[in-house]
Amino acid sequence: MTADPTVDPGPIRVFLVDDHAMVRAGVRAELGEGVHVVGEAADVVTAVEGIRAAAPDVVLLDVHLPGGGGRAVLEALRAELPATRWLALSVSDAAEDVIAVIRAGARGYVTKTISGPDLRAAVQRVADGDVVFSPRLAGFVLDAFAATGPATPAPAAEEGVDPGLDLLSAREREVMQLLARGYTYREIGSRLFISVKTVESHASNVLRKLQLSNRNELTRWAATNRLL
Repeated sequence: MTADPTVDPGPIRVFLVDDHAMVRAGVRAELGEGVHVVGEAADVVTAVEGIRAAAPDVVLLDVHLPGGGGRAVLEALRAELPATRWLALSVSDAAEDVIAVIRAGARGYVTKTISGPDLRAAVQRVADGDVVFSPRLAGFVLDAFAATGPATPAPAAEEGVDPGLDLLSAREREVMQLLARGYTYREIGSRLFISVKTVESHASNVLRKLQLSNRNELTRWAATNRLL
């Protein structure tokens, strides 16, 4: 017996994942009555547990989360919940963030500057099986997949090395190693012929991408991954 296409399937069931309660409250308000929010989470562990229990239609997923980031949530559940669609909603518009979460299985990526009506439309489109990107972000994905080709698998991470290393640019890897070895920002700038301000920017990106809090954690991470 086939389903009657005239029957209203009801509101889209959405699960919100963001580590800021005010952001979740704002998103819930913007989604309005056409969407049924079935759960919320603020970190990777509670997100995985909640999404597994709720099996929502769409997950609105922040990229940077305590406990491993949005990609960790995707990797834990994507195969287990094939009917669930994933839409990244982040303050970041960095190319590496967009590409990483799309490679992990998200169907779209929008930034938190999106309007309420556009967010509701994006959720609907993702629920319907479309892909959705904020205007300038689509180019990142097209460029990334054009470079590798759709049939070319991503290179495997070196055995024993944290896959987070793949998110770092060549310059960020240089800065990371010098930071981990104890060089000051000024010394790093002199070695790499860049300004101290640029070093600070790279250092901030390195810590964010590797989900680390400070230089001590970075040194331990680099030692564990044999990168010193």
